[in-house]
Amino acid sequence: MDDTYSYISNIYGKNHYDIDLPFQEIVEFYAGKRLNLSPLGAYAGKQLYEITDYIDKISPPVLKMWGIDGERIDSVLINSVEKHTLDKLIKEFGINRPYFHGKSILDHYAMGYLVADPGIYCIITLTHQTAYALHKYAPDNFRDYVSGLIGDSRDLLLGATWFTEIQGGSDLGANKTVAEPGNNLWYLTGDKYFASNAGLADVSLTSAFHNNNHGAKGLSLFVLPRRNGEGNLNYRIRRLKEKSATKSVPSGEVELENSEAQMLGDAGKAIYYITEDLMVSRLDNAAAACGIARKAYLEAYYYSMKRKTFGSLLLDHPGIKRDLLDMEILLEGSIALTFKTIDLFNKSIKSKPPYDDDYNYTRLMTHIVKNITAESSSIITQMATELHGGIGFLSEFPIERWHREALITPIWEGASNIQALDMLEAIMKKKAHIKMLLDFQKTVSETRDGREIADSCYNLIRESIDKILSMDSTEAQFHAKYLMDIMGNSMASILLLHIGNKTGNEDFIKAGKLYFKRYVKKEDYDMDTMQSSESMIHVERQERSLRN
Repeated sequence: MDDTYSYISNIYGKNHYDIDLPFQEIVEFYAGKRLNLSPLGAYAGKQLYEITDYIDKISPPVLKMWGIDGERIDSVLINSVEKHTLDKLIKEFGINRPYFHGKSILDHYAMGYLVADPGIYCIITLTHQTAYALHKYAPDNFRDYVSGLIGDSRDLLLGATWFTEIQGGSDLGANKTVAEPGNNLWYLTGDKYFASNAGLADVSLTSAFHNNNHGAKGLSLFVLPRRNGEGNLNYRIRRLKEKSATKSVPSGEVELENSEAQMLGDAGKAIYYITEDLMVSRLDNAAAACGIARKAYLEAYYYSMKRKTFGSLLLDHPGIKRDLLDMEILLEGSIALTFKTIDLFNKSIKSKPPYDDDYNYTRLMTHIVKNITAESSSIITQMATELHGGIGFLSEFPIERWHREALITPIWEGASNIQALDMLEAIMKKKAHIKMLLDFQKTVSETRDGREIADSCYNLIRESIDKILSMDSTEAQFHAKYLMDIMGNSMASILLLHIGNKTGNEDFIKAGKLYFKRYVKKEDYDMDTMQSSESMIHVERQERSLRN
């Protein structure tokens, strides 16, 4: 029987870890070891690649509101292969397990990069977030949930985080859900408008006000089980959203009506717990954005080595070579920025409210990296789609899906204006920039090859901070996104140079210099760049490995 999918994708059947040497080297640099991700790379490149595309086009989740006996069930029916995929990723590959088993949380994000499909990864991310908050802030009687959420128990559990409501979106202070106490429980009433994993989640985290508290700092966080103490449905699902992508994850509207819950952590401190949990998922968003971009790049790369136009392979056309170089340089900078920030998070992960300087520095970086990677993913997937010509616009081929999927990454976990506002708060109130500047100053001081560029980038970062601190609040908000972009791109260039200098990999030094030219200064490459670009484009060849 024909393996049909191999005819419609140029990267189907390839090991997505083994062919991605720049990713391997960057992750190894920050992890301090080579990760054993080849088995997941093989799965991601074949079964998972086909399954996620099939769900998107043929078999998305469906809400079933009523059971055969006339009872309200509000459950989501998903394809059996999607169930198997979630079970395999969480229980067999252990994607949610590393942090809870005393390992680096970086391993979780590296696996997420390989999964990349934002629908499947959203289900996993929400489950991981739920486990994270319960593990860190819940009493021992909640720990059985954690075991199921990370795949350690026989029965797999799924989690969710429902914070936003229609009237406020990211403005959590505008929420209207209220909690009333009684019988050692809390009873929640309100609507959650964009509730992903609705109908799948066994336990959810949600926010509500109590005792007439108002504003973001009056919120409390609650643990909301799918069924109440009597075994009945604890809330209702009004409908599932119709979305242009991320179709693997059901996103719905949840109606809470005297829904049983228990408070998590201290009353009135939900904004701290939510912000921290969002940091966990914003890094998931960054890893997924890079992974999506990589799959799109690989589709374009392998297509360009097979497709002929005007008597030559696409790859031999200088314009195509330029496009691939633009994509690769931008992606490598995004990956480096992402895993630098993940490394910082791993080192500050034990910090609790009111948090220490290491945590606040990590939080500042998270806002920057979330914004940079989301924008990069959208740009790279658009370029990869265009490189395929008309075929790139046809939904029968997988390349068109990656651009659709990339477009959620600037929106999920707070759009760019929210990231800019939070960045300003981290700088102006938490003084997180002080630790950031010291760290990057040290990084620059260790750079030999490309030192002049690293110095220029550091000066841009410092000047951007100085501008922010010199402005009043209104002016700072007006300029924040622009300055965030300057800082993020400058950091990416420094980090590529740093990795290259520390490892001796000249390709990363070259990438750092090209990134500076193209995305920091926003100028054209030098005249000799085309001749020296070959090793950058061919990401699967050994010349991209650590030892050139």
